[in-house]
Amino acid sequence: MQPKFADRMANMNGTATREIFKLLSRPEIISFAGGLPAKECLPLKEIADITQELLASADVSLLQYGTTEGFLSLRQRLVEYVRDVGITGIDTDNTLVISGGQQGIDLLSKALLNKGDVVLVEDPTYLAVLPIIDSYEGRAVGVKACAEGLDLDDLEKKIVAYKPKLLYVVPTFSNPTGRTYTEENRKAIAKLTAKYGVIVLEDDPYGKLRFSGKAVPSLKSFDADNNVVYISSFSKIISPGLRVGVAVGDKAILRKMAIGKQGTDLHTSNLAQKIVEKYLEKGYLTPNIEKSLPLYLRRKTAMIDAIEKYMPAEFRHTDPDGGLFIWGELPAGVDTVKLLPAALECNVAYIQGQVFYADGSGLNTIRLNYSNADPEQIDKGIHALGDLLKKKLSEVK
Repeated sequence: MQPKFADRMANMNGTATREIFKLLSRPEIISFAGGLPAKECLPLKEIADITQELLASADVSLLQYGTTEGFLSLRQRLVEYVRDVGITGIDTDNTLVISGGQQGIDLLSKALLNKGDVVLVEDPTYLAVLPIIDSYEGRAVGVKACAEGLDLDDLEKKIVAYKPKLLYVVPTFSNPTGRTYTEENRKAIAKLTAKYGVIVLEDDPYGKLRFSGKAVPSLKSFDADNNVVYISSFSKIISPGLRVGVAVGDKAILRKMAIGKQGTDLHTSNLAQKIVEKYLEKGYLTPNIEKSLPLYLRRKTAMIDAIEKYMPAEFRHTDPDGGLFIWGELPAGVDTVKLLPAALECNVAYIQGQVFYADGSGLNTIRLNYSNADPEQIDKGIHALGDLLKKKLSEVK
């Protein structure tokens, strides 16, 4: 039988990371492709102890159905948690527990988008948001960006031209570039989107992974019109496998997201929610982050050093103050999509930059992740990749 798939599936082919992960079973591959937290930073003992404690409590509600919005006790703790990024004046009705940050993107898209609606995204943007927009038959349009954040003139121009339902941004240690929007840029985005009535989705999975520079308040903290929805998750700072995150925003918006969640997974795992709640309650989060940051800094420094040592002089790159990614750009004429098979033959994996662009451009760009390789592997992998890129550049000159 040949199934008749929905029209909206026509342009959905999965993400590049899904395909790369299939290759990583090869132990010889040095991967700069994924965005996984370092295995050394996963708090296995603490999670094991908490899980044992919870199950020994004989609280059968942990194994029962739960409310879609999430445990009230966890949401109360999350109201306190987001104060660190400047979000105040909210209560539990402004919070929704979600199954990872990516579900937050999906639920808000489900709540807002009709066929043909435009979503503005930074160019380049988090690659998984593009197929989510496609799944609701929306249209992603890129907004220019620079080291300070979004190009405000281009943002206003595209708001006027496209009348978007939504603006999606990752303002702190952006995936894929690693850049951070300035405080002034965030204030301007909040003011501009409020002026035109555009909902903003602020995605903040990496904000606590800062190892240098000064922290910047969330974009949501400058939200005077209640048009910003802030989402964060514990995937990069506790465990991606638990699938626990939070959405914070206008009660009416969160209500629609909760209705959509009822049809998706009913509620986030009760056991996972309680593990995160206990982890926060016991004060484990800050010490584990403090232990993780020097490791991430060493690996980022190792990658920057290797880039400067081995990469061609034409290779331009970011040098982030936190997060998990470095963004690289090569001269026009170098196609990192076509180059990837050759890199894999050299036992190096990366993500081709094209998949981060709404219009499929960026053929000469790449995203490099430094969290999942030790300094020796980073040096070896960047050396091999640098040799390959130098050879390619000599061919296109």
